[in-house]
Amino acid sequence: MSKRNSQASKTAARERLRAERERQAKRDKIRRQLVVGGSIVAVLAIAAGIGVAVSNMGGGDSKVSHEDWVAAAKKESFAKPANASGNKGTVVVIGDKNAKNTLEVYEDMRCPVCASFEQATGETVLKDMRDGKYKLQFTMGAFLDENIPPKGSGSKNALSALGAALNVSPDAFLEYKTALFSAKNHPDEREDKFADDAYLLKVADQVKSLKGNAEFEKAVNEGTYDQWALAMKDRFNAAKDIQGTPSFKLNGTKLTAEGSQNAPMTPQEFNAAVDKALAAKS
Repeated sequence: MSKRNSQASKTAARERLRAERERQAKRDKIRRQLVVGGSIVAVLAIAAGIGVAVSNMGGGDSKVSHEDWVAAAKKESFAKPANASGNKGTVVVIGDKNAKNTLEVYEDMRCPVCASFEQATGETVLKDMRDGKYKLQFTMGAFLDENIPPKGSGSKNALSALGAALNVSPDAFLEYKTALFSAKNHPDEREDKFADDAYLLKVADQVKSLKGNAEFEKAVNEGTYDQWALAMKDRFNAAKDIQGTPSFKLNGTKLTAEGSQNAPMTPQEFNAAVDKALAAKS
């Protein structure tokens, strides 16, 4: 999805995901209508999309608002997750450190096109990494928080939770990112569901190393890696040659689907783009 979040980009993305959303429509409608007793997780959606209130089982508010992130940006404390390097830990490289090639991955956790790519081609990317074809370097953005009215916080909040997963292990980071982007868990980008810590922890229960991990859960609930998420967002914004998500660069060369300027979306398109870039290098 474009950094500018143009209407054309949103329309194209939604068309690609229309079939999937139709399959989930009834289930999502039921979920939104659930109200369970006095200790609830309730979602009250106002037609203008102005307010969403979420209460967790403890009775507190587990949703992190845009205003909360404005306040977080002013905090002086900074925690850098393990398994990260560079200034403020914003260099996240996973895979064989001796791999000759580096695939740079640019994504936004709320991005529906990123979710579509991950569901179709994510395993192809990971297989190539495991086979030593390249190592992966992740740069995550949060521009959808600013561009989808009203301003949200789901991209940043999910990124902070990914920082907590990275602190556990690189594999936990990869598995959690895959789970968040899955068809089962990835919400419509307009819902800002990732702003809810309780929902992020619910998805984390699907990752073996994160389920019941007290340190991880504390980091998510307390926003330990919020400042890191903001620093990562700034790193993404500084990449002026990246105009949307998902985007990929192999050894500095931007990957595009054959005959277009768009990122490769299918395994076939992705493999062709990688092979072309590697052939040009040799």
